[in-house]
Amino acid sequence: MSGGRGASVAAVMVAAMLWGTTGTVQAALPAARDPLAVGALRLAFGAAALVALALADPACRRAARGLPWRGIGFAAIAIAGYNLLFFHAVGAAGVGIGTAVTIGSAPLWTTAWEIASQRRLPGALRAGGQLVSVAGVGLLGLGAGSAMGAGAGAGIAAALGAGACYAAYSLATSRIGARAPSTAIAAATFTLAALLTAPVLALRPPVWIDAPADWALIAYLGVGATGLSYALYTWGLRGVAASTAVTLALAEPVTAWILAGTLVGEPVTWRASLGIGAILAGLAVVALVPARRGP
Repeated sequence: MSGGRGASVAAVMVAAMLWGTTGTVQAALPAARDPLAVGALRLAFGAAALVALALADPACRRAARGLPWRGIGFAAIAIAGYNLLFFHAVGAAGVGIGTAVTIGSAPLWTTAWEIASQRRLPGALRAGGQLVSVAGVGLLGLGAGSAMGAGAGAGIAAALGAGACYAAYSLATSRIGARAPSTAIAAATFTLAALLTAPVLALRPPVWIDAPADWALIAYLGVGATGLSYALYTWGLRGVAASTAVTLALAEPVTAWILAGTLVGEPVTWRASLGIGAILAGLAVVALVPARRGP
């Protein structure tokens, strides 16, 4: 694995681990929290952090007028849709199942698009690594023991939609990544996404936030688990294929599972442990085997 590709892989993995802290931090928020409002606040704080990073970089300021707005607009719609659909999915189908279907389907959506649009077929070893990782996410979701309610079917459909939106965001960002500094692209994308989801805060005002500590947790979700993480992810997309990035992002549920077991006290099951092992084995293959170039 070359040094440039290795740095991109590392950036995506760190981003995924930051995303993996989201569930534990949300669990520390008041019980009356509204998931959709949390998602909209994350985007707002994340956009503010990314804009601050972009303004501090002279190259980003110079690139502001020439940004590829068409691609950025598409990516913003995709990431806004991902946030809203994902939170609906975990509410209807359960956290374990909703997360597993969302995150597990994203690599499949991305690989399918690359095959259809670019005729970029994955090699047997790489495809095997992806499938092993996706299967591991499924085991992890089942091992979490989430109980699905009456709206489970709609929740799973929303999770598949969220996975498709995340794949669409990754593909769009990968396509425009070389046309401007990655931080400038991320700042513009998340600013538009925050504007798109702002009405949620008017319809579901976060009145449940009543302590400075709660605002500190929200700020972390926005600055660390959204702004910094997506800056790293956007930068990493410049050195690896989108299908590689969304597969490496499966490190997110691994991080979430470790934190849930050590900090939240959730039980460790043999199925979840087997799922973690499968994810890590598959990620090792994907990280070491580059995607084939399209014709």
